[in-house]
Amino acid sequence: MSNRITGTVTGVDDSGNLITSIAATDLADVPHDHQLSISSDDHETRGLFDAYDSEPPMTLIAVIGDSGHLELVIVGDSAKIMLGISVGTEVAASW
Repeated sequence: MSNRITGTVTGVDDSGNLITSIAATDLADVPHDHQLSISSDDHETRGLFDAYDSEPPMTLIAVIGDSGHLELVIVGDSAKIMLGISVGTEVAASW
């Protein structure tokens, strides 16, 4: 993968979703399908999803949240608790 955008986890919402510093505008010209890899620590998901509930429970997905930024989500649970990722952790989008 030759293209990469990096950011950090900047916050956690009430559901435990991890909000990143990577803005939706940063990803505007990036493929949103399986070519896109979103990773943080040893965790990875592929593609951007349209809805928080579009995948089975306990699945790690990446979405553009209400914050206007990339968010890491565990469907039906807390990404913060399940992944053990905290504010300041690096997040990378590669394609």
